[in-house]
Amino acid sequence: MLRPRIIVVILRIMLATADLQYSLDPARIATRPAEPRDSARLLVVSRSNPAARQHLVFNQITDLLNPGDLLVTNRTRVLPARISARREDTGGKVQGLFLSAPAPNTWRCLLKSNGRLRSAQRLILQDNPPITAELIERDEDAWLLRIEAENPDPHAILSGIGATPLPPYITAARRASEIEIDDALDRDWYQCVYADRGASVAAPTAGLHFTPKLLSRLEAKGIATAEVTLDVGAGTFKPIETESVEDHPIHTERYLVPEATRRAIEQTRAAGNRVVAVGTTTARALESIALNEWAGADGCGGGGVWGGVGGWGATNLMILPGYQFQAIDALITNFHQPRSTLLALVAALLPEGLPRILDLYAEAARLEYRFFSYGDAMLFLP
Repeated sequence: MLRPRIIVVILRIMLATADLQYSLDPARIATRPAEPRDSARLLVVSRSNPAARQHLVFNQITDLLNPGDLLVTNRTRVLPARISARREDTGGKVQGLFLSAPAPNTWRCLLKSNGRLRSAQRLILQDNPPITAELIERDEDAWLLRIEAENPDPHAILSGIGATPLPPYITAARRASEIEIDDALDRDWYQCVYADRGASVAAPTAGLHFTPKLLSRLEAKGIATAEVTLDVGAGTFKPIETESVEDHPIHTERYLVPEATRRAIEQTRAAGNRVVAVGTTTARALESIALNEWAGADGCGGGGVWGGVGGWGATNLMILPGYQFQAIDALITNFHQPRSTLLALVAALLPEGLPRILDLYAEAARLEYRFFSYGDAMLFLP
């Protein structure tokens, strides 16, 4: 059921993909996170006042949030989903990205090889103990693989043979600068400190800026926390290739919004306080379930914004300028790639839309902010 998508069609305006383009010096792409995490820079903007902005450090966020505000985080964990294998017949190298395990002993993976891959070919993922895979069939852009291993659990296998699924722009920037970093560091860096469930192949990167000490300071100030789980898929990095953003086949992701989170949001709103989403994944999960409940089970109206109870769902919600947010008041996020649905989402937070976002991005670039997953952050306040 795709009722949120139907509602969004009513609210959104036609947007040309070319309008999401901007130029960026490659030197602005962060190849590693700030150390410590909360020492990243923070650009603070007001959704309602274009003249209001501040250039701060992320750990100063405690001064910007008020007692009674609710911080909602995405607790998903990133799997070491990058795999390297070799073909059993030729020994040729195969690079891959684990996406999911749709059935026992079955993986769905993106695969890349210099030679042509065919059904029934076998790959060797590890020699000792042996882990092999047989190519079953191609499913759109991905392959289905039959895994043969002593312990076929994908989490157990990937923990031993997998590598951190860094975005391609980070690995490209490192190659260009001749930077080599041990994967053990990335496994730690590319994981939120509160991540404890789920199976993502990309990090909800706004959460990377938090440290246990900063979270304790926020709690001591009276800022409440709640959680969602949205497993981030590889589609989050897919650029828009259609001329119109509306024609882009946006990826679908699975999410969980617990009942406790729904209650916390209702109580926060009732008290006149703000709901602050940590990252676009959190915002997407909350907006998806809010729109589902608002539409009601039959799509003809329900019991208010949240209506029933929270729970599991799958979303292909595309948020574009003109969208009216139902569940969140503020957003913490990183700087996003050109021609991306995430750039369109943050533009939707502002009445001026894309022109103001692109002005803010240009200012951040001039002031040498660090961009993308390992980069600096923005805070959009009401």
